[in-house]
Amino acid sequence: MEAFTTLTGLVAPLDRVNVDTDQIIPKQFLKTIKRTGLREGLFYDWRKQQDGSQDPLFFLNQARYQAATILITRDNFGCGSSREHAPWALLDQGFRCLIAPSFADIFYNNCFQNGILPIVLKTEEVLPIMKDVLSTEGYRLTVDLGHQTVTTPNGTMYRFEIDPFRKDCLYRGLDSIGLTLQHESAITAYEIRRKSEAPWLFSDIPS
Repeated sequence: MEAFTTLTGLVAPLDRVNVDTDQIIPKQFLKTIKRTGLREGLFYDWRKQQDGSQDPLFFLNQARYQAATILITRDNFGCGSSREHAPWALLDQGFRCLIAPSFADIFYNNCFQNGILPIVLKTEEVLPIMKDVLSTEGYRLTVDLGHQTVTTPNGTMYRFEIDPFRKDCLYRGLDSIGLTLQHESAITAYEIRRKSEAPWLFSDIPS
């Protein structure tokens, strides 16, 4: 998993509340277990008009947001099913940071497991940023995980809270597998010892 330390990136706006994971990545895109190639399904239904053509008003169809790495949105983002394809699709699109007043719990946890930083700011902090993003082309924010701050182009700084353990894992680029592999030598030593102590337990396991 790629570490997250600081990020200065273009911001894209999704001015909607209660965005569920079925809208983030619809069910027909869940057949794969790969974490790549999902960007085509990201917000698939909202990107199209009734006649099947691209909706020019939706942010992903606008050239000004194509290189965005930060998504700012509204309350209860990521509600609905627990599909991990949702953060996969967002990451495949290039988003490394999400900012909202609140996130659904399972989605929030899945973001950290996939190298995405979900930041909770107050509604009265999110709304003026959203307004500036919509009115200013090329709007960028600087996110500093170490200092837990979000800084606007005019120097306004917002502080966010984050669990220390999650912060450390994301800062060092460690998911659950990465955390386990830190103890690889101890795991290997245990397996060797157990094979000598109880070889019958391993008789059907290829060496």
